[in-house]
Amino acid sequence: MSTEASGKGILLKADPIANVFLDEIKAALATRPRPPKLVGILSTSATPSKFYAEFTQKQCNALGVEFVLKRTGAAADPEAGEGEGVEEAIIEANEDESVDGIMVYYPIFGGRQDHYLQQIVSPFKDVEGLHFKFHYNLYHNIRFLNPKSLLSIPPTTVPEPAVEDQPPLGTVKSILPCTPLAVVKCLEQIGVYNKILPYGDRAYGKTVTVINRSEVVGRPLAALIANDGARVFSVDIDSIQEYTKRPRQSAQERRYYPRHVVHPCTLTLQECLAQSDVVVSAVPSADYKVKTAWLKDGCVCLNVAADKNFEVDVREKASVYMPTIGKVTIMMLLRNLPGSLRLQQYGVISKQESRPTLHA
Repeated sequence: MSTEASGKGILLKADPIANVFLDEIKAALATRPRPPKLVGILSTSATPSKFYAEFTQKQCNALGVEFVLKRTGAAADPEAGEGEGVEEAIIEANEDESVDGIMVYYPIFGGRQDHYLQQIVSPFKDVEGLHFKFHYNLYHNIRFLNPKSLLSIPPTTVPEPAVEDQPPLGTVKSILPCTPLAVVKCLEQIGVYNKILPYGDRAYGKTVTVINRSEVVGRPLAALIANDGARVFSVDIDSIQEYTKRPRQSAQERRYYPRHVVHPCTLTLQECLAQSDVVVSAVPSADYKVKTAWLKDGCVCLNVAADKNFEVDVREKASVYMPTIGKVTIMMLLRNLPGSLRLQQYGVISKQESRPTLHA
């Protein structure tokens, strides 16, 4: 990997990790009868969203993916309001049979209104993995799904945990949110995940702090890593929670839970950082900084926010520091696109099977 090591720790660029997935994506796209069509919906004047849209288009062009950027609201007209027309654009893309994948550049309104928009996107076209059905699977550690399940309410019974990284017959991989998945893939490439351990437990023995518990990045990321066996401290502005599959010390049953459980945590942020092998920060503020003095020697630090959340001397403590993972996030988006196409293929069959049969 190409690195820069002018300080104690390594400054790791996202490019070499993103490049690992290029051949995989190209091979998956080559199996399609036509180039897939991805629609990006930009409805805000925010600079990070505009940059992300332009970079998405550049990567799609390089891979032969047809990318259409639909501008609405303030992105189309400075006199228009932020988010104006975005809901209509999503519905139009849902109903357009030529569209294979949809992504929306958030944040737009923030909070509950953005969450509402995420549920409008068809789960068969949701390459960002933000639909509640995918989040349900993520939080319940359900790694593969029967596409028919996207047409119904969440199941009342949970399948057995996956023991290998291959979908059983009749299922496909559940779509995961792009940014949390990008963080996991970075940790795998860096070597935080132990490939000798069984699939689903390769983060065992690691302690991780994730700062910011947003529904787009922080909470799903904490759940993903905890479901892979790590002990995770989820830090938000008003509380710290522990995500883990480990049973309580007082529990009589010593087996690990099939998915993470959430416990209240009495530790301070400083105490969490002092024992964390990995620190991921996603705070949308230029003023927020993780104190280098609080970090554990030799930890791995990943900055996910648009602004730098770590102090400039972070590599005095961190063995590896990634200042941005945006390019890996784009690769995960495009990696999800073939999965979305498979869901659509199976979804058409599922819809046909669910239609009532008329008897003469």
